[in-house]
Amino acid sequence: MSVLVIAEHDGKLLKSGSASAVTAATQMGGDVTVLVAGHQCAEAARAAAKLAGVKRVLHSDAPHYKGSLAENLAALIVPLAPQYSHVVAPATGFGKNLMPRVAALLGWPQAAFISGIAINGDSADVTREIDGGLEKLTIKLPAVVTADLRLAEPRYVTLPNIMKAKKKPLEVVKPEALGVDVTPRLTTLKVEEPSKRGAGVKVADVKELVAKLKNEAKVI
Repeated sequence: MSVLVIAEHDGKLLKSGSASAVTAATQMGGDVTVLVAGHQCAEAARAAAKLAGVKRVLHSDAPHYKGSLAENLAALIVPLAPQYSHVVAPATGFGKNLMPRVAALLGWPQAAFISGIAINGDSADVTREIDGGLEKLTIKLPAVVTADLRLAEPRYVTLPNIMKAKKKPLEVVKPEALGVDVTPRLTTLKVEEPSKRGAGVKVADVKELVAKLKNEAKVI
């Protein structure tokens, strides 16, 4: 049994959800491989190698993966996934956007926002958070999951792990070697913050409030 963890990062640092996903993967049993895909993200790949429980790191670096767009990353993950019994990502916006696409392309079952998992041979019993409480499901393996922060406490970097990381394999994965078309399917044109909220105003009475809603806000 082996697990592939998809790391979320900003190019230099791993997001905290990635550490939780790695911890969850170690609890599932077997070897843990972390995929760090992005552009100019070698520092994040080295950080992944320092996490406890990680056996090896796959590093794929190309302009195509800048911004971690789901459409682009999924095409890289799909040819790698059949080597593993699970594919795990953090249950963040990153995992929420990426993993349903990966599961659909692979034809594998998916369990999202899991807070508990137990492996039983060729299936897994999972507990996931829903609005009404907890939901328990049984899914067949191999499977795609996103790990909730409550599934496992992240084990952060220790000095021994920093020393061990120097000996861990850091394999460079070329998309072309996997038959992946690196032509961007989507491109981020611009990212900007929303405009700042204006100051509020006080009104003397309901009549003035209705007038402003009608004439200025134009919502009635």
